[in-house]
Amino acid sequence: MIGDMIAKVRKEKGITKTELAKLTDINIGHLTHIEKGERNPSHKALKNICKALDIPYQQLMYTYDKTVSEEQEQYNFIDHISYNKVIAIDKIGGFINCPSSVPSSCVAIRIPDESMEPTLEKNTYAFLEFNSLLNNKDIGLFSINKKIMIRRFYSKKGRITLKADNAEFEDIVLTPEDSFYIIGKFLTK
Repeated sequence: MIGDMIAKVRKEKGITKTELAKLTDINIGHLTHIEKGERNPSHKALKNICKALDIPYQQLMYTYDKTVSEEQEQYNFIDHISYNKVIAIDKIGGFINCPSSVPSSCVAIRIPDESMEPTLEKNTYAFLEFNSLLNNKDIGLFSINKKIMIRRFYSKKGRITLKADNAEFEDIVLTPEDSFYIIGKFLTK
């Protein structure tokens, strides 16, 4: 997945593979293998690539060693990963112990409403892994038209629906016009 992300960003920025190879001092053949997912870049190489592409390193690090399934390719998962944005936290509540059962957790988020009850109760903490691959029924943190929300992810025939566990909240059926980013996946203990 990291190679797909590098290729996506490079193309969006209008940089050729040859230019990126020169900017990073990485052999073009090696860069081609990285973009095809045949090899992972070293951390040093990834830092150089990110610097050349003028994007944060950590956002792509979250995609390291992850692969995209056929179903995830169907709904163009890569197009919904934010590589140049980070979540803004308005209030820091301190530290919370991270259970060993969720070792890839990046942050604990206080659940703001009842939309995911009874699975995630309001005002409890849930553990999030940034830029994680989502499968059907996974609970994720999303940015939809610049609004952040927690919902359960469903994809069927390229159509994405975000559902609340609490029936009092409406389903969100995404359209091509929606601005949609997957921030991360909530991990279960």
